[in-house]
Amino acid sequence: MAGAVAAAGSAEQFQQLLQRPDSWKLRLCLKCLKNMELVLFQRSCSLRVEQLEIPLMARGSVGALCVFVSLQDCQKVDRLDGAHAPELTQKVQRHAGAAPSPAASAQQQLQTRLSKLVNAAPCMLFMKGSPKEPRCGFSKQMVEILNRHNVAFSSFDIFSDEEVRQGLKTFSNWPTYPQLYVSGELIGGLDIIKELEASGELDTICPKAQKLEDRLKSLINKAPVMLFMKGNKQMAKCGFSKQILEIMNNSGVDYETFDILEDEEVRQGLKSFSNWPTYPQLYVKGELVGGLDIVKELKESGELLPVLKGEN
Repeated sequence: MAGAVAAAGSAEQFQQLLQRPDSWKLRLCLKCLKNMELVLFQRSCSLRVEQLEIPLMARGSVGALCVFVSLQDCQKVDRLDGAHAPELTQKVQRHAGAAPSPAASAQQQLQTRLSKLVNAAPCMLFMKGSPKEPRCGFSKQMVEILNRHNVAFSSFDIFSDEEVRQGLKTFSNWPTYPQLYVSGELIGGLDIIKELEASGELDTICPKAQKLEDRLKSLINKAPVMLFMKGNKQMAKCGFSKQILEIMNNSGVDYETFDILEDEEVRQGLKSFSNWPTYPQLYVKGELVGGLDIVKELKESGELLPVLKGEN
């Protein structure tokens, strides 16, 4: 399906569009292109060229006034001498539908994947092993530095994917690991991070991890009614959580849930924060209501609905 049409209103814009690496291109050698419209089909969009004046180039082997050359990945794949519109249309349509070579396609897919990985989090560490279990001394030192400065980061174990391990070296032009990225940009390896730490710049470059207490306050206030449970609205993962879900659903009050099984830090931290050792835990407007037994009592006394609505 044809996509959007990119308009070239000047010779400069036309040249810029020709430089796009992901499209089929036609290079024109002509004295003048006036009051004509030429549509160059690409994989993702069409290019509209109109009323352009382009100086005549050095001809060399060019024997016709107008020469169209089809390029893919900067390599000439076809040529048409003379402005024969039907034949030009056939050539362009044929090449526009041609698939890239398997090698080029695989390389492009890898580049896309690597780009997504380095942008997977504001701060990404590519290392050997995981932060909890580093599998080399350099990776261990890197994790210690980041933790010491309370840096919020995600990690990728390069031992888990050989394609990423080798591809990222070329992608970043950095031959060793670990590698640290901030906002998708390479900061460097261990030596660079040590230098940044020594100069005090590390704290200004890397995003800080939110303190647990601040994070818990944010979570319990995420919605007017918050239920911390094992599982979620769709599937409770313990009998107590299932029972409280049934009560909440019958109340008709909107509420949000948080699955404590998905986050061990929250699971353990909320116990101390709320001084309540078990789950589920129900909060209304950031205040702890209680667990299953308390909710049952409120339901039996007729107080649950006013409490959920923040009236009591």
